[in-house]
Amino acid sequence: MRIDLITLFPEMCETVLNESILGRAQKKGVIEINTHQLRDFAFDKHKRVDDTPYGGGKGMLMKAEPIALCFENICEQVGEKPYFVYMSPQGKTLNQQKLIDISSHKNVCVLCGHYEGVDQRVLDEYVDEEISIGDYVLTGGELPALVFIDALSRMTEGVLSDTVCFTDESHYNGLLECPQYTKPQVWRDREVPPVLYSGHHANVDKWQKEHSLINTYNKRPDLLEKKELSKEDKEFLENYINSLK
Repeated sequence: MRIDLITLFPEMCETVLNESILGRAQKKGVIEINTHQLRDFAFDKHKRVDDTPYGGGKGMLMKAEPIALCFENICEQVGEKPYFVYMSPQGKTLNQQKLIDISSHKNVCVLCGHYEGVDQRVLDEYVDEEISIGDYVLTGGELPALVFIDALSRMTEGVLSDTVCFTDESHYNGLLECPQYTKPQVWRDREVPPVLYSGHHANVDKWQKEHSLINTYNKRPDLLEKKELSKEDKEFLENYINSLK
C-alpha cells in the first residue's frame, strides 16, 4: 500500500511515521508513506496557502489551488487517482469497518486541514471521503491523519507478524477483545484464570469468546446492538445478564 500525506507540517508527521512498527514496515517495503509539504505548491513568493473566507468570519481558509496542484502531482507519481481522504470534524466517524473498506485501495492520499478549514471547491472536485476521529475539534488535521494512517497501515499484509494480530483485536469482528494476561502467573495475589494455562485449546477458545462477549456487554453494549450473534452467544449473554441480577 502507498499512502501520501498532504500537510503543512511534514516533519511532525515523519517523526511518528518513521518509528516503531510503521518505520520497520517502510524499511521492509511493505508500505510506502510519503509526506508532501503543501507550501511547495503555493504560487507566490511568500508560499501562502491560506486567505480570508468569503462571507466574513474569523480565521483563514486553506486555498484550493495549492491543494489541487499537490494532489495532481501525486496522481502523476502514482499513475492513477488515489482514494482521497480529508481529515475533518465534519466527516464520518472513523471505525474499524471503514478502515477495512479503505484498506482495499492500493493507493490512499490524506489531506490535513488547518485554520478554519478548506475551500469547498477542491473538496468537491477531488475528495472521496471526509473522516473524523471524534466529535471534537483539534488545531489541525495532522494528529487525526496519523491515527488514521496507523490504523490503516497495520491491516496491510506484512506490517504485523500475522493477520491474526489484527483480526482477533477489539472492533475488528464487532466485539471487544477478551481480557489479556502475561507472566507472572500470580501477581499481588491475583491469579491468571487457570483455563488460560490449562493447555486445553477448546476450553481456552470458549473462555476467550465468552469473555469477549462479557467485555463488550460491560464496556460497549452499543456494539452488541449492531452485532449479529449466534443462538449460543445470545443464550450465554442472557444467562450472564441474569446472573448479575
